[in-house]
Amino acid sequence: MTQLPNSLEARDVAVQLHSYADARKQEETGSLVIDKGEGIYVTDINGKRYIEGMAGLWSVAVGFGEKRLVDAAARQMEKLPYYHTFTYKTHGPSIELAEKLIEMAPVPMSKVYFTNSGSEANDTALKLIWYRSNALGQPERKKVISRVRGYHGVTIASASLTGLPNNHRSFDLPLPQVLHTTSPHYRSQKKDGESEPDFAKRCAQDLEDLILAEGPETIAAFFAEPVMGAGGVIVPPEGYWEAVQPVLKKYGILFVADEVICGFGRTGNMFGTQTYNLQPDIMTLSKALSSSYQPISALLINDDVYQPIADESHKIGVLGHGYTGSGHPVAAAVALENLKIIEERDLVGNVRAMAPLFQKRLAGLAQNPLVVETRGIGLIGAAELHHEALADTPGALGARTNAVFLEKGLISRNMLDAMAFCPPLIITENQINEMFDIAEDSLQGAALL
Repeated sequence: MTQLPNSLEARDVAVQLHSYADARKQEETGSLVIDKGEGIYVTDINGKRYIEGMAGLWSVAVGFGEKRLVDAAARQMEKLPYYHTFTYKTHGPSIELAEKLIEMAPVPMSKVYFTNSGSEANDTALKLIWYRSNALGQPERKKVISRVRGYHGVTIASASLTGLPNNHRSFDLPLPQVLHTTSPHYRSQKKDGESEPDFAKRCAQDLEDLILAEGPETIAAFFAEPVMGAGGVIVPPEGYWEAVQPVLKKYGILFVADEVICGFGRTGNMFGTQTYNLQPDIMTLSKALSSSYQPISALLINDDVYQPIADESHKIGVLGHGYTGSGHPVAAAVALENLKIIEERDLVGNVRAMAPLFQKRLAGLAQNPLVVETRGIGLIGAAELHHEALADTPGALGARTNAVFLEKGLISRNMLDAMAFCPPLIITENQINEMFDIAEDSLQGAALL
């Protein structure tokens, strides 16, 4: 990427440290500067248009350039541009959004707590779980379990929950209270001759064995995504959740469903919790909550979680936790309008209507010898590349393929060698075909590199 003096690319290199990037490589190559977006497309500062095959970061459900969200933000900015929810104060948009989320929740929930990102939502969930354990007189019940390849964020606590090595390396993570159990990726973790249902049962047994080894009285909660996102779009094997949930119930362990990616339609239901018949005690939400037009996230807690926390805050005299932007009125107003659009335009119905073609075209990528597996559900999927065939180090083939995708006008994301697809929920049949036509062509190009 050529960087002219004083260009936006050069200025960016001079002043910004980027997430999920090699900082030294960043100095050499610069960044792609996106200038505008419309529908499922974004355009860079040179006028080149791309299909945003990742909906930004798994998040722009209603597409780019949605004027109703712009107008909702402007109206709220004029009326009340900021207020907080500290010390018995609140405002209309946060109340209305909390009411809406309780109404939409697929299982009974008692209260909503607003945060600003999925990481903050999961971080706060962990803090409240520890607070609750103390309130119940169970100070030893502080360990939590998540899964290898799970993704729950990047704060110190949520990055500890994340089960990916690069989120731990050189950060002195994970925290000692966080344990990890088997990844539910059937292809890579199965034993010879092991069926999907048998593998699912073994995952549940591995979880129970870990609980027993640590002591059930020390385990407070289990964090999991209905479908793993950033870990490579890992769809749970047949029978997985039916085997895992009884283990949690058996030992009185709270279940936190991380719906940050799955929530608001991605899997073909409003929540992944519905797709897999989950019964979480806590749900964490973000991304498509506002289509990421504004930073906002939330955690929903049931009454069994809420009551001890309320008692403890009364005993102490305060719940000593909060964020300046929690329930920000502009973000809440945008989220409310975004949820109205999702419902009015039946975007969950569009996911169901488009999913057969999406999944068919995704599966078709497996015809390329570079692809070892495709997997997905609804409008989310991944094509895993066979880096061993080229004697590549893990991630190298994915990075090369991602560069070819970009050159040909498709923004994807390689998670090591898994190429992800997660477009806006408004995508049409013609656009799905356009996206996968580019992907097929790009895979042919990547094979020649």
